[in-house]
Amino acid sequence: MSLARAVIFDLDGTLADTLVDIMNAMNHVLEARGLPTHDAASYRRMVGEGATRLAERAAPNAPTAALVAEFKQRYAAHLIEHSAPYPGIEPLLAELATRGVPMAVLSNKPHEATRQVVGALFPSVPFVEVFGQREGVPRKPDPAAALELAQILRVAAPETAFVGDTHVDVETARAGGMIAVAAGWGFRTPVELRDAGAEAVLAAPDQLLRMLAS
Repeated sequence: MSLARAVIFDLDGTLADTLVDIMNAMNHVLEARGLPTHDAASYRRMVGEGATRLAERAAPNAPTAALVAEFKQRYAAHLIEHSAPYPGIEPLLAELATRGVPMAVLSNKPHEATRQVVGALFPSVPFVEVFGQREGVPRKPDPAAALELAQILRVAAPETAFVGDTHVDVETARAGGMIAVAAGWGFRTPVELRDAGAEAVLAAPDQLLRMLAS
């Protein structure tokens, strides 16, 4: 496996456990419409591909565009009521910063929400750039945004580790020619991540340090 000189992180399920806030926002919208709500285990399977796919999965027969708009409005008002970094993430990011490893974030969460969550939960981390889902830019697993970040980080794609917790992240890394690293503590199981083609499945955040070039 190649050594990494830069790292791009997914946000939800990788850097931070945001599931309860996402669940609460969508369930609020569903309940207001008289639609069935879902539990946390169900939402773990629904998230990872952006707000539109989340809405389609949460309420297949509801008007998706309206549901997405209502979800985004509700979620924006309750972004970090329950969200928090996963254990070991903050020490990892601090060590990467100390080593001078360039870091970025790429999420399928809406762009402004992504930036707000990262700013609130990781205010002292020197991320070079933070991208959520932006209008006109295809969402993961299309590698366009990841490759854009690699250019911003000034590191070649094969020397960039893309760390995420779903098959979407693994597919993004592989499509972009990056090192596909899976967070085994996130929203999918290690078995699923290996089957998706991850080059490494981490059991704990500090294991990422072993993959970095000195």
